[in-house]
Amino acid sequence: MPSFRSCFAGAALVLVAAQPAAAQEVGAGTVVATVGGQEITIGHMIVMLQGLPQQDQQLPDAELFEGILERLIQQAAVSQAATELSPGTELRLENERNALIASTVVDRLAKGIRVEDRAIQAAYDRRFANFTPVREYNASHILVETEEEAQAIVAELDGGADFAETAKLKSTGPSGPGGGALGWFGPGRMVPEFEAAVKALEVGQVSAPVQTQFGWHVILLNDSRLPEVPTVEQMRQELANEVWLDAMRAGIAEMVEAAGVDRRDVSGIDPSVLRDQDLVEF
Repeated sequence: MPSFRSCFAGAALVLVAAQPAAAQEVGAGTVVATVGGQEITIGHMIVMLQGLPQQDQQLPDAELFEGILERLIQQAAVSQAATELSPGTELRLENERNALIASTVVDRLAKGIRVEDRAIQAAYDRRFANFTPVREYNASHILVETEEEAQAIVAELDGGADFAETAKLKSTGPSGPGGGALGWFGPGRMVPEFEAAVKALEVGQVSAPVQTQFGWHVILLNDSRLPEVPTVEQMRQELANEVWLDAMRAGIAEMVEAAGVDRRDVSGIDPSVLRDQDLVEF
C-alpha cells in the first residue's frame, strides 16, 4: 500500500505564505474547493486527516494540507464519473454508513457511563452471595506405561528416593522435566481417576499406582487449600469492567428494542450462501 506522501508526490504543492496578507476566519464549513458542484470543506479535510495512519499524520502541515485537498478533489471527481453503482457497492455503502454511525453512537454511550461504588458493591454481592470455597490441590506425579513400572517407583520412593529427581529421570509425561509438578488445580481439571486419588491423599503422602487413559501415575500431594473470598477492593477493577460492560449491553439492547426488529424465519437458508459472491454484482 503506497504511503500518503507517495500518492501525491507528483502533485504541485501550493505553499502558504508565512505571513498572509489578511487573516481569514476559518471553520469546519469553510469551502476550499468545489468539484462538479460538490463542496469540499475544512471539515472534510480534518476528518480525512484523523483517518490517516499515524506516520502520515506526522508530515508537515503544508504538505498534509495540499495532499489531503488533492486526494479529496480526486475522490470527488472520480466518484462523480461513475454513471451508476453496482449492487455490491450500494450494499457496501449501506453497511459502512450504518457501521460508522453506530460506532459514533456507541462511543457516545460509552463515554456517558459512570460506574459508581454502589454498582460495584452490588456486582460483588451478586457474585459472592452464595460463594462456597472449593478445595484446590497442588500435586506432582510420575507417569509411566505399566503398573509394574509404577510399583517399582513406589518402592524406590518408600526407600527414600527423591520424588522430583525420580520424575525427571523416569516420568514420560510433559511435567517430568519439571519434577512432575502440576501446580494448583481444582475439581474437574484432572481426569476422574486422578482427581479421586488426589482427594484421598494426605499432604506429603504418595499414592499407590493409579491408572488413567494416559498410563500409570504415582502421585504426591504437595498441599491443599480452601481459597479465600477476595475483597471488593481486590476485585474492584474487574467488577468495574463488568458493570461498565453490562451498561453498554443494556444500552445497545434498548436501542435494538426501540428500533422494532422483525426477524424472519431463516431456518431454511443454508449458511454457506454467504460465500456465493455470484449473488451480488461487485
